Amino acid sequence: MKIITLNVNGIRAGHKKGFLDWMIKQEADVVCLQEIKARTDQLSDTILQPAGCLGFFNSAEKKGYSGVALYTRKQPDKLSTRLGWECADREGRFLQADYKGVSIISLYLPSGTSGAVRQEVKYDFMERFEQALKTMRRRRREFIICGDWNIAHKEIDLKNWRGNRKNSGFLPEERAWMDKVFNEIGMVDAFRVVNKEAEQYTWWSNRGQSWAKNVGWRIDYQVVTPGLADRIKSASIYKQQRFSDHAPLIIEYDMDIQPHSGDDVTP
Repeated sequence: MKIITLNVNGIRAGHKKGFLDWMIKQEADVVCLQEIKARTDQLSDTILQPAGCLGFFNSAEKKGYSGVALYTRKQPDKLSTRLGWECADREGRFLQADYKGVSIISLYLPSGTSGAVRQEVKYDFMERFEQALKTMRRRRREFIICGDWNIAHKEIDLKNWRGNRKNSGFLPEERAWMDKVFNEIGMVDAFRVVNKEAEQYTWWSNRGQSWAKNVGWRIDYQVVTPGLADRIKSASIYKQQRFSDHAPLIIEYDMDIQPHSGDDVTP
């Protein structure tokens, strides 16, 4: 099973840069997108239903802002778009597809880089989502949470960590929360199971020559329940083409997803 996640920074912009053509060639089982910045009535049929895929969307109420999507080759048994609080639900930050025994989520955590008000919104989201994660751990199914978490967990996860210790995305409180997600709640950073190398980044600032110099952050994750830890086969960050200021994170698992109906999508 191949799963791809990408903050596309505008799904229409990503399409113009060739993302969907690339995605179709990957033949991934599930592709999770964040920051689609569009409502479904603004999207072409090509974006809504790419060849061989079913497309599902949870857009923000505000036009041109936030929003998540999920493409899959197999019809989910159930879709969920609500977490139960304003930032998550009105800003389109959550989309869950349930299959037999496993749920796959496209998640977009808020950024706090615009100032103190949004940082408090981010902290509130983190606190509430922590409870959601604990609920997931009690469920008798596996979870794969794909998305832009807007937090670099450890020093290895960003180039200039010393200069970013007081900046949103690498604040001590944010990093401590990630510690709790992995150490106390027991979730697993799938990428780090198979790749413990430095300079593995998924986002680069548009300032300076961050992309060219690989001065980046690893803020995009696939976070899984511990029952899937030994099924992670490979992980890679695709950088041969640039579709966004983020790069696609691709992880392969030694498993398959099956809807209860068993129906696949006909290309």
